[in-house]
Amino acid sequence: MNRASTAAAADYGPHEAAMQEYLREGEERAMALGNRGPIRFDAGGALNSDILAAFSRCGFYVFEDVLRADELADIESDLHDILERLPVEKGSPVDARGRPALGVGCEAPTLFWSKPLGDPFGATGQANNRHPVKMTEPTPAPDAPAEVVYLILGSLQFSDAALRVYGHPKLLAVAAAVNGEDFVPFNEALFIKEPGRGASVAWHQDGVTHWDSPDWDEGSHGFNFMAQLYGSTPANGVWIVPGTHRQGKVDIAAMIAAAGSERLPDAVPIVCRPGDVAMTNRQVLHGSFANTSPHWRVTVNFGFHRRRSVLGVAGGGIHNAPAVYDEERIRKRSRLIAYAIDARRRRFPEETPFVYAPFAASGERHVWNTHAKAGLRDYNLLDLSI
Repeated sequence: MNRASTAAAADYGPHEAAMQEYLREGEERAMALGNRGPIRFDAGGALNSDILAAFSRCGFYVFEDVLRADELADIESDLHDILERLPVEKGSPVDARGRPALGVGCEAPTLFWSKPLGDPFGATGQANNRHPVKMTEPTPAPDAPAEVVYLILGSLQFSDAALRVYGHPKLLAVAAAVNGEDFVPFNEALFIKEPGRGASVAWHQDGVTHWDSPDWDEGSHGFNFMAQLYGSTPANGVWIVPGTHRQGKVDIAAMIAAAGSERLPDAVPIVCRPGDVAMTNRQVLHGSFANTSPHWRVTVNFGFHRRRSVLGVAGGGIHNAPAVYDEERIRKRSRLIAYAIDARRRRFPEETPFVYAPFAASGERHVWNTHAKAGLRDYNLLDLSI
């Protein structure tokens, strides 16, 4: 897939000039933060302390050149298959070739739709009302479809390449450094920002359960990795307000009112090249604008929690039915880590696989094969959503 699209352009109308200036200034602020570079470990195998300090200060870090060209090609091949298997329209049981469409029959939430360049969550009250203000919705080109898929949950059941990214040894080592060796999964997703059509995501902070906990801190709601297939730009990428992950719940509506628009003055974009992986604190204030640019953004998204943030906690109820997360549920959901490690070992045998401490201690083994793959259907019903 060409990173640039020849589709008719869309823009922000009378706000376009202000938006373009905002994008340029935001990129300058982002590149001056000092929170990007390769994944680095010290002689003892610990994650470099400068990386941890920058992540704590900013609420995000960009790891450069994590995924090689062959791995990106695998992801792109799976992406083409996924796009071809999407329903011909929302609610359709078949794809464009008449085959059963992706996600048909799944009990867990999978496909999320939006009108082109729309904001499907802002000011709707959905997701515990964590998106209180609606983003500007530019006018799409006349040939745009009525709705597009912009988000796919439970994505590891649809993409072996994404599963292998999930098992990347250096990324899992980062997860262990940030959340402890007994870290646990959150959920996984594929974000698709199609040129001239990709939906916005209104400003919000993730996390539901721990804001008022007496032991709340900057890591209470975990973090996400965002692996970039084609890179991300100020126009199509996620924007962050650095430091807000350490402030507790912020008044988003008041911040936007003070700014006079959703162009928050202290925000910065996550700028990445193909193969870069951003790590973002889920508590940081973040959002993205409608993708009026000619460039695709496809993000392989997956997150992790500290075990103590999840064990014995009643889930937030956003990604699945509310439940108290016990050891057995955590164990079952963590199988995806083990499957990913084994799947990656088979595709990249020259790498040293990551050793996931909880299963190493228990002796539990999980082998990636056709039986395991079939068992992933609706695995995200077990997501650990806090």
